[in-house]
Formats: sequence, C-alpha cells, structure tokens
Amino acid sequence: MLTVHHLNNSRSQRILWALEELNQPYEIVRYQREPTMLAPEALKKVHPLGKSPVLEDNEHKLVESGAILEYLQETYAGEQRFKPQNPAEKLDYRFWLHYAEGSLMPLLMMKLVFSSLGKPPVPFGFRTLGKALGQGVQKAYLNKQLATHTQFIENHLKQHPWFAGQSFSMADIQMSFPIIALLARGGVGNVPQIEAWKKNIEARPAYQRAMEKGGPFDIPGG
Repeated sequence: MLTVHHLNNSRSQRILWALEELNQPYEIVRYQREPTMLAPEALKKVHPLGKSPVLEDNEHKLVESGAILEYLQETYAGEQRFKPQNPAEKLDYRFWLHYAEGSLMPLLMMKLVFSSLGKPPVPFGFRTLGKALGQGVQKAYLNKQLATHTQFIENHLKQHPWFAGQSFSMADIQMSFPIIALLARGGVGNVPQIEAWKKNIEARPAYQRAMEKGGPFDIPGG
C-alpha cells in the first residue's frame, strides 16, 4: 500500500490526484498547517526537511512533487500512460515538470511573502514600512516577472490543449498547483486559455475524487 503524507492546502494534493488517475490504492496520513501556515513539526519525523508531500512505497520514501510524479508514472502507469511518446512532446513534458517548481513557484512564493508584510504576524509597528516595502518590490520586479510568465503560459496553451501536447500527462498535474496559485495571487487579467485548461482539469473525475479525499483546497491570494 502506498502512503501519502498529506498537508492541507499544499502540493501534496497533486500526488493524491496522480494516484486517483492511476487508480492506485493508497492511504493518507493527514497533517494540518500551523497558524503561521508552516508545516507541523510532526512532518520532520517522516523526513528531515519536514515538508509535504512525502510518498512511501515499501522501502522507498520519496519527496519533491516532480520526482514523485515521475516515479509514479514510470512505476505504475507504464510507457503509454500520462507521458507523451512524441520526441518534441517529451521535451515539453520534461520542461513543464521542472518549470513548475523551478521557475514559477519561487515567484509566487515571493508574491505571497511581500504581499503579507503589512499584515500579522508582522509586528504592528513594522507593518506600515513592511507594506510599503512589499508593494515596492511587487511593482518594480514581481508583477513584471509574473506578467511575462503568465503570457508565456497563455501562449503555450493557445497552441496545445495540454502542457505536453495533445494528451493529458503528469506535466498537467505538476502545473496545477502553480496555475491555481497564479490565478489567486498574480493579478493576471484576461487569460482565457489558462482558464479553459483549469476548467478541463477540474472536470476530470480523478481530480474531483482527489479534492474530496484531500479536503478543502484554498491557496491564499496575494
């Protein structure tokens, strides 16, 4: 039996979705975020980094969403499922698996941090300065970067129904978390292709089952 160490409102939702797509049985060990939104200390007993997701499969203990999704695809999906076979689409598949956490999520995490500098738990006396600093960084750097990335994604989805080409793949699962965060935090404006892709993933029965099993899923906005 596979075990997913699942933190609420986190990247581990993607692993539940992947397992539902694979029709692979699994059990969930649940963890709740602290009031600070950090993961609880209990996760450090599972892995030294204290992060989620963590997937246990017999003697294997895997972390990092992209690595877990690749492992699940290679181990339980077979060569023909959830990974394209066309050479060009394989390159897209690999790119989006890494782009999600390597390029897009760091910007979105910065957006969340800098938009929170004027709010608790920042001490009251520092909130005015924090708010001004946060707004300045967003205006000078983050918003421009996010606009560039948003247009890049929108243009790609104009040409491809899915991130790795003509078929749904693990790349779409990997991109789901940053896309939802982008729509919540980015102030992205009119993005019909991204919105259409989001509706398509939300319509998948496996996605809906993962949402039911994983619990309420609400990524905070910026």
